[in-house]
Amino acid sequence: DGSLLSKSLLNQGFEVIGLTRNSSTNLDNLKNLKIEKDINLEEGEISDFGLIKKLIESNNPVEIYNLAAQSSVGKSFTSPKETFESIVGATINILEVSKNINYKGRLFFAGSSEIFGNTNKKADLKHRQDPHSPYGIAKQASLNLVKMYREQNNLSCVTGILFNHESPLRQEYYVTQKIISEAILCSKNINHKVNIGNIDIARDWGWAEEYVEGMQLIARANNLKDQILCTGRLTSLKQFIEITFQKLNLRWEEHINIDESLFRSKDIKISVGNPIQMEKELKWKARVGIELLIEKLIENKIKVTELT
Repeated sequence: DGSLLSKSLLNQGFEVIGLTRNSSTNLDNLKNLKIEKDINLEEGEISDFGLIKKLIESNNPVEIYNLAAQSSVGKSFTSPKETFESIVGATINILEVSKNINYKGRLFFAGSSEIFGNTNKKADLKHRQDPHSPYGIAKQASLNLVKMYREQNNLSCVTGILFNHESPLRQEYYVTQKIISEAILCSKNINHKVNIGNIDIARDWGWAEEYVEGMQLIARANNLKDQILCTGRLTSLKQFIEITFQKLNLRWEEHINIDESLFRSKDIKISVGNPIQMEKELKWKARVGIELLIEKLIENKIKVTELT
């Protein structure tokens, strides 16, 4: 998301400053987008109050986007402290700096659909929150902190609650990327088999390039209000697999092994959002459906595979 957002901002003529934990950071995503030389990278920790204060005071940015997090839901169970520090700690740090220096720009924080847990209907901002993971709990705390600072300290800060979204830049350990990569391997080797966990879970999958445009609309709105970024359309993992293999003229049943050892006991079964508020108030609507999304991922993966 950060790479795609940076490219969008650069295309609009903004100067973009990015924070990286160390100088040896993997810049592959920036290189893939051909923008690695166009971003001013600053080295340091987002938890460093003095550094954040210095960066905001010296640059006086018109907009700040905080997408930083330990973003793996699965890893948050084994690394809850790191997860909370990277989400809640970072959020408090940025908000406190902004309050103390009387920052007048806009602050956007990336929220997550994980705050809702299972959705029995399309989730809007009034939907019951029931996070099932340390990651979801941290995102819930961040959402509440941003709301508090907006209402009590008059900061121009807001959260965009993001449902699942994909792009070719997504890391390989995410299940959607695994399915795309493994399906392509199956198309080259008819005997190739793939172990997958629970395929009956269902998600609201969108296209990341559209979501970073939505982030900017939320940050720049005349009336700052937390918003939900989603498609409002539900797709099961089984359907995702079926579509992917069909696009490659394969029958998924011949290649997929259901491995119960990969099941998560606390996995969210259904997660879908309600996009109506974004459509009505900010005129944003997801255009890329699941079929086109999968086609884009397959085309890119094949192209990358051929190049390497």
